[in-house]
Amino acid sequence: MTSRPNFVVFMPDQLRADAIEHIDTPHIDALAARGTRFTNAFVQHPVCSPSRASILTGWYPHTAGHRSLTNLLKEHEPNLLRLLKEAGYHVTWAGARGDTFAPGVTEQSVHEYGFSTLPTVGYKGDYPDGVWSRLFYRGQVPDDGRIDPDEAAVRTAEQWLAHPPESPWVLFVPLVAPHCPFQVEEPWFSRFDRAAVPDPAAPGDPSGEPRFMQAIRDRYGLGEVTQEQWREVVATYYGMIARLDDQLGRVTRAVEAAGAADDTVTLFFADHGEYLGDYGLIEKWPSAMHDCITRDPLIISGLGFAGGQVSDAMVEMIDVLPTVLELAGVEAPHRHFGRSLTPLLHDPDAAHRTYAFTEGGFTTAEEPQMERPGFPYDLKGALQHEQPELVGKAVAVRDRDWTYVWRLYEQPELYDRTKDPRERTNLAGDPAHADIERRLHDAVLRWLVETTDVIPATPDPRLPQVALPTPGTAQPH
Repeated sequence: MTSRPNFVVFMPDQLRADAIEHIDTPHIDALAARGTRFTNAFVQHPVCSPSRASILTGWYPHTAGHRSLTNLLKEHEPNLLRLLKEAGYHVTWAGARGDTFAPGVTEQSVHEYGFSTLPTVGYKGDYPDGVWSRLFYRGQVPDDGRIDPDEAAVRTAEQWLAHPPESPWVLFVPLVAPHCPFQVEEPWFSRFDRAAVPDPAAPGDPSGEPRFMQAIRDRYGLGEVTQEQWREVVATYYGMIARLDDQLGRVTRAVEAAGAADDTVTLFFADHGEYLGDYGLIEKWPSAMHDCITRDPLIISGLGFAGGQVSDAMVEMIDVLPTVLELAGVEAPHRHFGRSLTPLLHDPDAAHRTYAFTEGGFTTAEEPQMERPGFPYDLKGALQHEQPELVGKAVAVRDRDWTYVWRLYEQPELYDRTKDPRERTNLAGDPAHADIERRLHDAVLRWLVETTDVIPATPDPRLPQVALPTPGTAQPH
């Protein structure tokens, strides 16, 4: 084994943690059998770009304002790929899944980027008639040799691994699937029996849920969706997961064929989850805090750590950065809020965190900066601009037993995760749980105060020299 391991980072988009717990994913399962699966890992934001920014910096979204799809990581900000590159790693980004780095930062952070096998098709296309477009569903796509961006990224990774550079190296493989549109070709489209797919979780008590939930149902027309239609969407989503599982297996085999398996750490995780019909909802929402959106399917495997381990410790996805840096022997040059998971790789029952936090949403004053997406996301965008309080700022805090959500413009939420794992019955305000609600509310306040900002590692001189003429000596312009 080399002193500095290689890393494969395989990152699907919009993958629910419970999906890979419920369906057959042999390659993901094999990865977990060689490593540690974390069952209580939570993202720090329910939307793609802010979540990725958190993972790569070890900062919470509010720490540096990375709370939107358009405030991406800047040249002056740290990120995991750049830190590894600057420490001597050869960093390759297979594919072109962007919306993470601002202009110029990709060039600073990786040596190679893009496709060596080009895609021949994208994700645009027509939808079936009826409500299907509001379910983001296309269904079966032709198995005619077309290469979508995910397949192109995986082929690029395979080709790169056929002749990898000298160690140490990092291979970053971010995928789109199973992000909507929900579509997949055979044999994955028919992989799951529609009749055997479980129905999504029904809505809970409407008086206790945040108002965006009913607003989405009404605006999208989701009340007319039948259970058969929901199962069709779920089965197609599962088919997309089966496809990406097969693609993970191909990348893993390519690592083995390169003779690098013993020297490589593989990390598998997503940036957030998917409603997939739960509560009568589809897709995601910037202030959604439900388990199906925020719980992450994190697996870390390799480097001689024990296999088949399962840790139910409370984990935040900002913990990925210090974990990778510790394994790589690299010290972070910036203050961050992650905690290395390496003690849990040695002992999955080791102490880690008491709480995991997730945040999202905006203030109403930020309405002009909210996204204005096109079809089929147009209704989502319109809702946010018409009623910005529906996407108001929210913070969720979880321990192993409870979830508490504080919302800027709405009532709080409190869920007993042991009795109500789907978080459908809001217990906030119940005198029987007042002590728990107060404890978690205080935890949110303390967290916000402790993590509001960071002092840069490099200090400025208190009295810098100023190269200007003294008053009264400057020549008039």
